[in-house]
Amino acid sequence: EGAYEDDLDFVFYDVLGDVVCGGFAMPIRENKAQEIYIVCSGEMMAMYAANNISKGIVKYAKSGKVRLGGLICNSRQTDREDELIMALAEKLGTQMIHFVPRDNIVQRAEIRRMTVIEYDPACQQANEYRTLAQKIVNNTMKVVPTP
Repeated sequence: EGAYEDDLDFVFYDVLGDVVCGGFAMPIRENKAQEIYIVCSGEMMAMYAANNISKGIVKYAKSGKVRLGGLICNSRQTDREDELIMALAEKLGTQMIHFVPRDNIVQRAEIRRMTVIEYDPACQQANEYRTLAQKIVNNTMKVVPTP
């Protein structure tokens, strides 16, 4: 009680992928979450965690309205990263909604305690985030995943 305002449009959680319980499950269990986007990279443990989170979504989708909106690849520049994430998305019955390329401007902004858009609103990485936001707003593909 009291963790949410009634008029929120978006709430973001940053959870460990291997901890699909407690704090992660609470907003889903209480029907606060309607769509979930899983951020992962092409690294094996990140994809494993994405699959585990998908299992949690399946569990709560049966009794509620939560759906998976897609995977967001936060690139670590691993070999064939986009192919691996697209293959995982296909297996889960979803989409890779956006591929966010790795850019050191993220760390430069972070050191200054700023978002990339605050730090350099005209940079390419800021445009990547704007594009991602627009894709989320316009997304119509929301599924119960198939981990």
